[in-house]
Amino acid sequence: MTAPAPTTTLTVVLLHGLARRAGSLAGMGRALEAAGFATWSCDYPSRRATVAEAAAEVADRIAAALPGQPLGAVTHSLGGVLARHLGDARLDWRRIVMLAPPNQGSQVAAALAQQPLFRWFYGPAAQELALRSGAGLAGDPASWPPPPAPTAVIAGTRRRALVNPTSWVSGRVFADGVAHDGTVAVDEARLPGAAFATVDASHTVIMDDPAVRALAIGFLRHGTLAG
Repeated sequence: MTAPAPTTTLTVVLLHGLARRAGSLAGMGRALEAAGFATWSCDYPSRRATVAEAAAEVADRIAAALPGQPLGAVTHSLGGVLARHLGDARLDWRRIVMLAPPNQGSQVAAALAQQPLFRWFYGPAAQELALRSGAGLAGDPASWPPPPAPTAVIAGTRRRALVNPTSWVSGRVFADGVAHDGTVAVDEARLPGAAFATVDASHTVIMDDPAVRALAIGFLRHGTLAG
């Protein structure tokens, strides 16, 4: 697919991750605005709703706030899965950047899914991430739709970080030699047809890495992750 001409006319929707809030992407938003993009963000019920339910709520809010506007997105973690469910005819998506998305589901979620505290705190969306792809169950990652626009995926490779509590235990989840960001494996982030890059960043704060911000801005402007 030929990339559209460079543009900064997009309004970039920022979609946070599981058990996070819109403020977690505030720094990314400031970087995008400094680069000439308008931004829009909202909290969504990541702990209380299924992915499809959260996506329907977010789609309604975007359609009401940004009617007819060309849209881009920068997402973090679960927000990337949410973006895949936003193929709504009311929304004019042009480009999407996913940061550390569990596009193939999550081994970490699967390892913790039987613990009552995990299920209570993280809710139904996390339980969808825990499903084995191809299991044939509702919410199975194999059933998730493709993104509604050309997409770039940026995955992290920093396994240990004090700011990422999951990284303290993920070494017992991932096999030796598996590249991951302390929460999501690099191969779990991959998406067929998407541009792809890795960075030395931890899952929790990947959006604050200067190289990640530069890659995201480049893709939104030019449709490529090339430097």
